[in-house]
Parts: sequence; structure tokens; C-alpha cells
Amino acid sequence: MKQKLRSAVKVMTVLLLLAVLSVSSTSVSAKPQWQLITLKNGMEVIVVENRSVPLVTVEMGVKNGAYTEPPEYNGLSHLYEHMFFKSNERSRAEGYNDRAAELGMLSNASTREEVVNYYTTTVNYGLREAMVLMRDAIRYPLFDKQELDQEIVVVLDELNQHLSNPFNYLFDATNKRLWYKYPSRKRPGGDPETVSKATPEMMRTIQRKYYIPNNSALVVAGDVNAQQVFKLAEEIFGDWPRGEDPFMKDPIPRHPPLPKDDVVIVNQPVNSATIQISWLGPSTDLDAPATYAADVFSYIVNQPNSQFARALIDTGLTTGSGVNYYTQKNVGPISITAQTPPDKLKAALKAISAEVAKFDAPDYFTDEELVSAKTLLDVSEMYGREKPSEYAHTISFWWASSGLDYYAGYVENLAKVSRTQLRQYVDKYIKNKPRVVAVMISEADQKRIGLTEQDLMYRVDPVGAAAEIKKEPTTRPQPKNTGKGAATKKTVSKPKTK
Repeated sequence: MKQKLRSAVKVMTVLLLLAVLSVSSTSVSAKPQWQLITLKNGMEVIVVENRSVPLVTVEMGVKNGAYTEPPEYNGLSHLYEHMFFKSNERSRAEGYNDRAAELGMLSNASTREEVVNYYTTTVNYGLREAMVLMRDAIRYPLFDKQELDQEIVVVLDELNQHLSNPFNYLFDATNKRLWYKYPSRKRPGGDPETVSKATPEMMRTIQRKYYIPNNSALVVAGDVNAQQVFKLAEEIFGDWPRGEDPFMKDPIPRHPPLPKDDVVIVNQPVNSATIQISWLGPSTDLDAPATYAADVFSYIVNQPNSQFARALIDTGLTTGSGVNYYTQKNVGPISITAQTPPDKLKAALKAISAEVAKFDAPDYFTDEELVSAKTLLDVSEMYGREKPSEYAHTISFWWASSGLDYYAGYVENLAKVSRTQLRQYVDKYIKNKPRVVAVMISEADQKRIGLTEQDLMYRVDPVGAAAEIKKEPTTRPQPKNTGKGAATKKTVSKPKTK
């Protein structure tokens, strides 16, 4: 099994190397290739033509989700998602659902922090029917009490299933401290007690407020003609009345800065220990340059030849470590996650802290690593477009969390990220900044190694200390030849499915 895994890694390494060489030699870049119009009612229509297979995905994105939810509504965007494809005023007509079945429509949905997306994939000649299905579901829901009660049970069961995963407790403990003032606005699944008390009228409140054309986007990807889609969109969605901007009337509150370090030990019946260190990162609307720097920096340190990997993985202190930034409009989190044997936990915590303190050092990475990270991000973007049905989800995510102008210039702006910008990003959001340190470990192992919350408070870069001004070296450090291959592909800030 290990030999097969090593072989698979080698194959992926070779493929990425070839892709990097191809991109570098031909100057091809993953620039978005969609076409876009905005209807008079404010609904955006985004089309991606891809005729590789005779299928089409029709997706509706809505700026809704956890970030719109005060505690009394936490989880109701998720519940609304479950109700979307239930009965509506049109779907009870005889033959309506039979036609969808004949066309092989596969429908699903997901709820995230800043977007809820609904999608169906069908054969290309089912385009009109798929768009009508979306129109009827979003405009004419019934919220039948019996169906709502049934879906409440389904959602509660889904939330209960999450409790069987130990990592749920680690993430929940971290999020309660990271988003301490508005935790409900970063919890897409929702609060079980709130979900259990949902009513049809509460669903109607969400519909009236957020399910309006000027808060929605229609994404059509696959074997289609853009002009035909635009014509159909005007015909099918054009008379949908514009609504009041929900964010003008009820602005989303900003998550406040962490006032100080916070720590938590989570006891779960696990064999290894997991470390998660989190910071509040940049927002796309307030500091877009830092979000590009965040992705590039994460890609650099996540490569197997990076100084970070050599210090934590090659030494055996951790079995796996990574840095991640999750792109969001309302504060994206930065996190370091690592797994380690319990006996090495204290040493791993100190080693991670030592690496963080060096993140802004001029010799922490080479010029070659910087260029490679940018190219690999470009390649990753192109890989993400192989499957139109998946690419539609990516587009709706960026449309909601950053805007399409941001995404259209994403790769171009990544290429412009400099060493100075990377250092500024680290100094503004990570080094000497308050953080949440969480460790998941079994109660028995915690007692055996004598782990206390004070151990989690250890850091080399004290909060509030002024960052040392470092001069760039006159000659760039060259990469060390450690005998490893090229980087493996890692997701940095891509949408995650529910």
C-alpha cells in the first residue's frame, strides 16, 4: 500500500512538473473565460462554454449563508437549502417531475458561510427545462409544513452525524474563540435547537430578504451557446421583481480583532494529537492584495522542499503540517494544522512557533520557490476547469465572497505578488498577532504527557512586539537539493463542499 502511495505521488509530481514547464514556456495563464450580462432586475447571468461533453450545469448562487445569520436564525439558510427542491407552486403539475427524470437531471445544493448554491446537471437539450426548474424553485416555494418538519429531522440528523467526527469538536472549539462575538455567522451547519424551532414563516422571511434577483447569480456551464443562454435567462427570469438590497438595510457586522491569545484543549478518543493554530486574516473587500499574498505564501510553505516542511515533517516532529488561508469577504481565517504523536506534541508546538517567528525572514524561501508557487497556483486554477459542473461551483463561490472582478484578475494579481507583499502580509496578520491555539488529544494522553493550557500559550513571537525590519539579501539564497520531487498539488482557498 505504501509503495502504491509513493508511486501515485511520483506520478502527480511528474504531471505537475510537466504542467509547470508547459505554462512557463507558452505563457498560458488561467484567465477566466466566462461571458456575463446583468438583467434589468439585477440578476447576473454567467456562462462558461465547454463542449467537451454534451452536458450542461445550471446553478443558482444566492448571497445567503451563515454570515447573514444572527443566533436566532443560525442554521436556517441550511434548512432553506434542504427545502429548495421540495414542492413549489409549479412542480405539483402533472408530468413536471417526470420530465426532469426523463432528462436525467441530477440536482443538489450546499450551504457555506457566504453563499448558498443550487445546481442541476442534465443533457444539453435539457437547458430550458433546467432553467425553468431553477426559476420555479427559487420564485415559487410552498414551504409545506409537513415537508418542512420532515426536512428539520433530516438536517438535525445531519448535524448529529457530524458529532461522530472528533475533528468537529476541534473546529467548533476553535471557531467559538476565533469568532467570539458572532460565532453563528461562521457556522453554516447551524444550531440544532434553532433548526428544530423553524417555521414556514421564518423560511418566508429568508426568501423575501435574500432570494431576490439582485442578490442572485445564474451560472450556466457546459455544452451551451452563451447568447442562447442570455436570451433564455431574459425570457425565464426577466419578470422576477427586484428586491430591496438586504445588506443596505441590515449590514453584516464585522468580526472584531482578537484581543489576546486564546487556547483550548479538546479531549477526544484519538490516537494522535492534532494542533490547530488560527489567526484572523484579510477580507477581500478591505485588503484584497493581502488575500493574494496569503494564497502565494501558503503555497510556498506547503511544498515538500520548504523550510517549514523540513523543520516539521522531515524531522519527524509531525506526520503532516500545512498552512491555509480561506478566502472570505468578511474575514478569512488563517490556520496551521499539524498532526503528531502525543509524545512529540510539546516539541512540535515549540517548533511551529519557531517557524512562525521566521515567516518574514528574507531567506525563509528562495526566488525559485516564489516563482514555482505562483505557477502551481495558475496550474491549479486550470485543473479546476476540467469539469464544467465543478467549475460552476467555483464561480458562484467567488461571485459571492469576492466579486467576479476580483476573480477575473486573480491569477494576474498572484503573479504580481512580491517578497515585500508577502512580508507585509505575515507582519500584518500572523507574526506577533493574537491567535487561537487548539489541541485535540485523548484525555489519557494529556495526563500521561502532562499537557496544560500553559504549554499552548508558548510562542517565540510575543503579541504586540514590533516586527524587526530586515534588509533583503544582496544575493538570493539558492534552493537546497534534498532529493525530493516537485510540489504536490494542495488546495489553498478553494470552495469546500458540504
